[in-house]
Parts: sequence; C-alpha cells; structure tokens
Amino acid sequence: MQFDFGKNWSDFSQAALSEEMVSQAKKDFAALFQGIELRGRSFLDVGFGQGLSLLIAAEQGARVVGCDINPKCRQVIEANHAYFPGINQSKENLVVGSILEGDTIRVLRDNAPDGSGQYDIVHSWGVLHHTGNMKVALRNACSLVKPGGHLVIAIYNRHWTSPAWLVIKYFYNRFPFLQKLLVTLLYPVIYLAKLAVTRQNPRRQQRGMDFYFDVVDWVGGYPYEYGSVPEIHATLTAQGFLMKRTVSARVPTGCNEFIFVRTS
Repeated sequence: MQFDFGKNWSDFSQAALSEEMVSQAKKDFAALFQGIELRGRSFLDVGFGQGLSLLIAAEQGARVVGCDINPKCRQVIEANHAYFPGINQSKENLVVGSILEGDTIRVLRDNAPDGSGQYDIVHSWGVLHHTGNMKVALRNACSLVKPGGHLVIAIYNRHWTSPAWLVIKYFYNRFPFLQKLLVTLLYPVIYLAKLAVTRQNPRRQQRGMDFYFDVVDWVGGYPYEYGSVPEIHATLTAQGFLMKRTVSARVPTGCNEFIFVRTS
C-alpha cells in the first residue's frame, strides 16, 4: 500500500507549476547546495518526483542520473523540460526502480557517469522516509556516495504528533473513499498550524511546490517514517559520514535538511 506520488506530481505540474515557482525552486536549491560545486560532478537524485532538482542540477552543469519508483514521474519530468529550454533531454538518465532493491542499485552503479559506480553527490529530498524501510534506504543511498562526496537529504522530523499522522496516512491509503474528506478537513488545520508557527502565509511555498498539492502529499504520504536530528546524525556517522550542515524544519513535523560528507 503506497501513496501515488507520481499522480500528485503530475496533477501539480499540470495545474499549478509556473515560471515563478521554478524560479523559487532554483533559489531554494542554490541555498541548499551553497558551497558544493556542481559543474562537472556526477549527481544522483533518488526519488526525483517532478524533476525540478534534477533539471536544476543539469542546468548548472552536473552529470545527472535520476531514480524514482513511480514510472509516472518520468512523464512528469519530460513535461517539465519546457521550463529548462537550454537542457538537452538526453542528458537525463532516468531509472525506474526502488532504492531498496539490489537490482536498482546495480543499475545506478552501472549508470554512474565516470564508471566508478558511485556519485559525487547523492540527493534525496523528502523521499527515503516514504520507502517503507528508511534504514535500508539510507544505507543504500550512502553506498552510492564517493569518498569525499556529499549526501544531501531531507527527512521528516520526529514529533509527538508523528504516530497520529501515521494513522491518518494509513487510513487515507487504505480507504480511498475517505481521501477527499481527509484533505478537506485537514487543509485548514495544516494552514493554521503553519501560519501560527512560521508567521508567514503558508501559500508562499518553497522548492517550487503548491500549498494544496503539498497538503495532499502530506496527508497521503505513506509509507511514513521519521527521525530526529540526533538519530539521523548517529545513523550517518556509523556509515562513515560527517555532518557538514543541518537546516531545521520550518514546522515541527516538517523535513530537516542534512548535508553530509563521506569520510570513509
């Protein structure tokens, strides 16, 4: 049982994506990757979704490979090429598969641009906690990073409400007839909660996302796991990584962003 992220990305791209959102996504991407050279580097995006991060990286001169479990996302990124006219579509090497599966890992190794089987940068924003086994997903993503390379990830923060959200997400996916009702009921709750915490209009989104489709993503996003900053730090340290920077979530249940460097 899994939320159809591909459909949500497709609906969003067709109904709401705009030049303004793409411009904002570029600014947020630049802030996240501050101090990390992209030109000429190999860049793997695990769970590329709508494809904006992969396309931005390609625009900045990275040699990119994308992986997503949902085949619809390949169609979405092909459509979103329209916002990046300077990129040759053949530059994107798109793999449909799960980061949990050995066959997918082997394909990603084979597709590494320099033939090393690993990448200078592995990026996965808000994805690994939706795989159904975040521990294995993290370990597999780590294995694809070169020594001295960067792992850039975003993971849902652990919060006292996280177990309740897990139940909501389960019911959303288990009983499709409840989906519109849950989104309708929780939309104002999420709006007011974000407004209270951030003191900013929740409709002013980051990373090129739209608030309504973000709500659908949040309410329906299942499987669902989470981890505190110390938990993620301990997990990655054990894998031979050094934390370079952490950006805390804007809201308590949101994604913490992590930039790690592989030291061994």
